[in-house]
Amino acid sequence: MSLKETRIAEITSRMGNNKILIIGDIMLDEYLFGMVNRISPEAPVPIVEITSDRFLLGGAANVAANIKALGDEPLLLGTVGEDEASIKLNQLLKEKHISHDLLINDSFRKTTIKTRVIANNQQIVRTDRENCHELDKDIEQKALNRFQSVANEIKAVIISDYGKGVITLSLLEKVISICCEKDIFIAVDPKETHFHNYKKVSLITPNHHEAGFAYGKRIKNDNDMLEVGNGLLKRLQAKSILITRGAEGMSLFRDGFPPTHIPTFARKVFDVTGAGDTVIASFVSAVCAGADLVEAAVIANAGAGLTVGEIGTSAVTVELLKTELERNIKNGRLHEALSQ
Repeated sequence: MSLKETRIAEITSRMGNNKILIIGDIMLDEYLFGMVNRISPEAPVPIVEITSDRFLLGGAANVAANIKALGDEPLLLGTVGEDEASIKLNQLLKEKHISHDLLINDSFRKTTIKTRVIANNQQIVRTDRENCHELDKDIEQKALNRFQSVANEIKAVIISDYGKGVITLSLLEKVISICCEKDIFIAVDPKETHFHNYKKVSLITPNHHEAGFAYGKRIKNDNDMLEVGNGLLKRLQAKSILITRGAEGMSLFRDGFPPTHIPTFARKVFDVTGAGDTVIASFVSAVCAGADLVEAAVIANAGAGLTVGEIGTSAVTVELLKTELERNIKNGRLHEALSQ
């Protein structure tokens, strides 16, 4: 197979015209930037002199930001607390013109905040403030009702599961059932401990650690990758599994086809935070625009390569994707990937 510039132009010109629902664990990402010049006299730890801070959308909210950047309309469904963090999160959504109409305020949960301290361009520590208990039945029913209220409008669903309690087995089964009935493309960014709940979905996007854990075999080489990828595909009855492999790129497994291995397009790696969100958003947006699964995987790979070159979560535009893909056509990387 050869992916040409004309086909890239065709797919990217169609991206950005669909409603895509994102359901999952919504987070607020806080970044504290500073410098380390000395060690604490109280304990053998660095003292970070904070010079600036930044708040970004995280978790399912970052997937929504990626979908928005690609031009599609994200519908974000999940829970937030009744706290200051939820107010800040709503402000960030408003700034990016992402609707919060489907969000559910849950007084029994706090809004998840992940704080990362970055010193001398390196992450020193991360702290998490969160609740991980499952939704109670009333909140779960509200989530299902809100999903059903927009099910006839959407082209795809992205499940963003970080294991914080929003994606319950009961809710997941009902959402998958409705998507299958309505022929809605459903993609899952999985939590490894929930892996075997994601049956009969269109796409699952684990990294190689998550995939190996879920299958029960550590991936050490290409033969292990083949066994795990094909085994999970069969076990979950999924249409496709895209396993991200860090510096080794990605491997796409499809029902009824041999696997496709795609080398990384990244030129530099500063921060992998949010790369998985970019992968699933780019893949789903491309599928909604008419790309086949291999084409969508190549486009997602280009998106990931752009994201890891930035500090913090960052959203990729269609124009950036197009430029990156054209660059890799000209240098032969796409041909290398798709001729394997």
